[in-house]
Amino acid sequence: MAGNILIVDDEPSICALLTFNLEKAGYHTVEADNGHTALEMTRNGKLDLIILDVMLPGIDGMEVCRILKGQQQTAGIPIIMLTAKSDEIDKIIGLELGADDYMTKPFSPRELIARVKAVLRRSHKESRQDGQLVVGKLKMNFTSYEVHLENEKMELTPKEYELLKMFITNIGRAYTREQLLEKVWGYEYFGDTRTVDVHVRHLRAKLAKYPEVAEAIETVRGVGYRFSEI
Repeated sequence: MAGNILIVDDEPSICALLTFNLEKAGYHTVEADNGHTALEMTRNGKLDLIILDVMLPGIDGMEVCRILKGQQQTAGIPIIMLTAKSDEIDKIIGLELGADDYMTKPFSPRELIARVKAVLRRSHKESRQDGQLVVGKLKMNFTSYEVHLENEKMELTPKEYELLKMFITNIGRAYTREQLLEKVWGYEYFGDTRTVDVHVRHLRAKLAKYPEVAEAIETVRGVGYRFSEI
């Protein structure tokens, strides 16, 4: 699966390693060594995915991710965050900001390529969805990727949107965290299932104005989550 990938890292050796392995796998790559340049490059060309280091000069990777996920024209570009830090808080913050995946250095090039393929495969699949679904006060448009509660448009990250879509198209079905990782993130379980918990918590918070909808996302003890009838 071909794609245009922006590599954002201020370490030349990491950029060289990523470029070599990604282009060997058939992808086209471009590079930026700071956050300002990365943001400018997202405006100047079509990108299918961004590999984004956290520790960058000027604007750090977390802020770049926040800016990109907060703008309509760039919110849909998948982001894999890359960092030398192993602190759990960094991973959680990145995921809360809307990152699609997270890897720590040193990383296996084979695992990175597997994750890139999975994220791009999921993104391509999402782009082919159409139609809409109405469940109570909740309306999801699969063409415009918009969610409305009554007349209010909800601002969801791509993964929050996909989680909600998975829930309301399978009302009453309980999913384990591992199943949600595979179906929504699009890859076999690599990391921490708390990734799912972080996204569910934020999804509930954004729906909290309508308690009957937020509370419909139920925790199934010992299993995972399900969406109940509204």
